[in-house]
Amino acid sequence: MVAALVVFLGGTRTYRYSVKSEENNPFVRVGRVFISAVRNWNKATSAIAAEEEAHGTLPSESSKQFKFLNKALLATDGSKEHGKVCSIKEVEEAKTVLRLVPIWFTSLVYAVVFAQSSTFFVKQGATMDRSVTADFKISSASLQSFASLASILFIPIYDRLLVPFARGLTRKPAGITMLQRIGIGMLLSAISIVIAALVEMQRLKTAREYGLVDDPNATVPTSAWWLVPSYVLFGVSDVFTLVGFQEFFYDQVPNELRSVGLALYLSIFGVGSYLSSFLISAIENTTGGNGGDSWFSDNLNRAHLDYFYWLLAALSAIQLALYLYFTKSYVYKSKSRL
Repeated sequence: MVAALVVFLGGTRTYRYSVKSEENNPFVRVGRVFISAVRNWNKATSAIAAEEEAHGTLPSESSKQFKFLNKALLATDGSKEHGKVCSIKEVEEAKTVLRLVPIWFTSLVYAVVFAQSSTFFVKQGATMDRSVTADFKISSASLQSFASLASILFIPIYDRLLVPFARGLTRKPAGITMLQRIGIGMLLSAISIVIAALVEMQRLKTAREYGLVDDPNATVPTSAWWLVPSYVLFGVSDVFTLVGFQEFFYDQVPNELRSVGLALYLSIFGVGSYLSSFLISAIENTTGGNGGDSWFSDNLNRAHLDYFYWLLAALSAIQLALYLYFTKSYVYKSKSRL
């Protein structure tokens, strides 16, 4: 880390960075459009049409969406002073961000499912048989490496085999659109959590058969290697979804809003992690009342992680349905590489 810091500081002298002091923060510009549109909510349609005509033709077909934001072109106090009226460029920026919100919203469930691979999967694996040889057991946390290995191995397969094949079918440079790529990753994620639920059901059944329900420290004679398919599918889904998210939210905004696009991409996993914690807390309080064992009991043999996984699978199915609905009406930015 010290060596990396030295290299980083040494490179700052050669890094080109310019500050355009005359431009407002992109978050401020977008927020100002929404505030102006709300303030002008009761303005007559004729006044808005006249203002649109004065600004000229809107730049793209996608501008026909969210036309209520065109009210930001009107001055709230009747003044035309610069800085009090939003420009057509600022209105289009706000529309671009708003157009991404449905995709962002439906992606949160993916982040909730994604969070389980490093939490409950590890706890689940710790109770299972992790023997590699008679004298060696792998740690349950080490099973996560299969997700990383799957990602590393699948990337060249995706780039060298799947993309050329899809390109031949669709005649598109990337083979499939960014939204299709994200959707495939969501589907694989849903399948992985279904497999995890089936494995947990078998683990609980085995614990009951061997009389280990009240022994939380016992090793249930179910191989932890049954968790590997879920980890592998998570790794493959990352190749589709994580890369797709980053490319989509970066590509579908104007150059001036690249930071906003990346912020939206990263916030999916930040908000998703909070939602995962909220969901777990709510289920814990609901199912663990009256001194009973909750779905997340410390004794996993009396818990019901399988119920939780099935709940996530159901949410993933709803997510996919909403995602397909929203993507049908999504209009790609005109400069999109796809």
